[in-house]
Amino acid sequence: MIILGLVFVFQFGISWSCLAINRSKQTDVINASWWVMSNQTRDELERSFDCCGLFNLTTLYQQDYAFCTAVCKSRRPTCQMCGEKFLKHSEEALKILGGVGLFFSFTEILGVWLAMRFRNQKDPRANPSAFL
Repeated sequence: MIILGLVFVFQFGISWSCLAINRSKQTDVINASWWVMSNQTRDELERSFDCCGLFNLTTLYQQDYAFCTAVCKSRRPTCQMCGEKFLKHSEEALKILGGVGLFFSFTEILGVWLAMRFRNQKDPRANPSAFL
């Protein structure tokens, strides 16, 4: 019962943080992780999301765009920025994760309540003269 209560608190907090994170914080996380990635990982992301560069905020965007290997670059003169696609994808994922987490955290509270309610209930089939 205590462990389930602790799991509830942890899961409830994570769920609310998934739902409460705003667009600017998501942008900060995506921006920080983009510059930590290797060039090979960036190329794979650009090809799989069909986009070039992260955000058009720095001069490094021009370098990213020059080395981009996405298919969209050959089809049209400008490609969509990967940052916008990542933000859209992360918003959807965070909403789903937060909602599912909240649902299961409230079912855990139901489990805690049922455990408290029925923990000392006697078995009606047990021998009443037996100790315990």
